[in-house]
Amino acid sequence: MSILDKKALTFLENYLNNAAPTGHESRGQKIWMEYLKPYVDEFITDVYGTAVAVINPEAKYKVVIEGHSDEISWYVNYITDNGLIYVIRNGGSDHQIAPSKWVNIHTKKGIVEGVFGWPAIHTRKNGKEEVPKLDNIFIDIGAKDKKEVEKMGVHVGCVITYPDTFKVLNKDKFLCRAIDNRAGGFMIAQVARLLKENKVKLPFGLYITNSVQEEVGLRGAEMITQTIKPNVAIVTDVCHDTSTPMINQKVEGQTEIGKGPVISYAPAIQNLLRERIIETAEAKKIPFQRNASSRVTGTDTDAFAYSNGGVASALISLPLRYMHTTVEMVHRDDVENVIKLIYETVQMIKEGETFSYFD
Repeated sequence: MSILDKKALTFLENYLNNAAPTGHESRGQKIWMEYLKPYVDEFITDVYGTAVAVINPEAKYKVVIEGHSDEISWYVNYITDNGLIYVIRNGGSDHQIAPSKWVNIHTKKGIVEGVFGWPAIHTRKNGKEEVPKLDNIFIDIGAKDKKEVEKMGVHVGCVITYPDTFKVLNKDKFLCRAIDNRAGGFMIAQVARLLKENKVKLPFGLYITNSVQEEVGLRGAEMITQTIKPNVAIVTDVCHDTSTPMINQKVEGQTEIGKGPVISYAPAIQNLLRERIIETAEAKKIPFQRNASSRVTGTDTDAFAYSNGGVASALISLPLRYMHTTVEMVHRDDVENVIKLIYETVQMIKEGETFSYFD
């Protein structure tokens, strides 16, 4: 059985291409839930848009597998009298990549297209050149003045995304904006699919969780963990491929696309659960890498771990190049191996298991 079959890849492409910026994830969540319908028993949603697909909802012991559904974006912050638009971040958007990029401004009247303008090189010869900064990047939608901008439906607070779509580079590299972390939602959905197609019966409730608002502080995970109250949480997110230029491996560690899922070490990672994941990878001959975080993982793992009096939590990451750009890149083999590792690990968890150091 192929993990990344044609149907799965079609779902991945549609899911990535759909815009779901932080705070506006609902349309992407509907795509995700529609795909998962044949493989789960029921859904849970909350008022901010986190979606949970549940297998065995009647079980008292609960295991979460989780990714986050939002993507970085911009907000319209100020409109000049001559119709140019200045922005603020919605999540960790990179001001340095903005100049000359196309954008979609989301309005009640539909999408308004625009570009991040930038002075021509011919006009930047004298003295020290300005570099892109948050206070000097701007969007041009071809309007003659502020009144025309507003007539087109654009106002302060409209959210802005990049339109870059899914591509496959050199047969096995997946490229798109928002792979961070729509890839996570895709991978946990494939785990649910494999469990159903292989007729695996789990002795506990499995909560396949696609959280919102990770990019602004793990907020969706923080909310939904109080609703689910899980016993165990296995989170998947992306981490940096540190093999490309201008990255200091002595600081960032050594991880690379194509070399397998990345298993994290951090205070929020429950050591016994992490060792279970490593034992599973070794037993199933799934390649993996290791990464250490000194204080926090910076992922939804932190929100789950420190909730509800403490939840045994671990993080399995997908190595990615060029995070928070429009050309985020992952390796097909890593996507498959993250799916395999989560799929195999959940079958190694026993009902009622406490992961206690004192048992």
